[in-house]
Amino acid sequence: MSRVRPGRDDSPDRLYTLTGGRSGTGSTAFDVVTLVVSECEPVPGMQSEHAAILRMCRFPTAVVEVAAGLGLPVSITRILLADLHDTGRISARHPRPTSYRLPDHDILEQVLVGLRNL
Repeated sequence: MSRVRPGRDDSPDRLYTLTGGRSGTGSTAFDVVTLVVSECEPVPGMQSEHAAILRMCRFPTAVVEVAAGLGLPVSITRILLADLHDTGRISARHPRPTSYRLPDHDILEQVLVGLRNL
């Protein structure tokens, strides 16, 4: 069941207008788990979605959370974030890669056998 939002239209025409007709950023700067932080406050005359992002990201917020908060697809949110990033209004923090490795397959097999024997 879709959520009805008065005054909001998620038609392709509206999404096209939000992004200025762009369908991508040409950048991989924003993964769904990238943390976004505002570097400034919204200014008068700013696109309402940009202003909402700046208010939402006063503290580190994941891209997927920003998309959910805006009620927009992640692909559209990435374009809006790229606009703000290009003007220095937000910064992006990527998660650090972990050096975690799964245990050896033989150890996992032994644990499974042990559990079955219980």
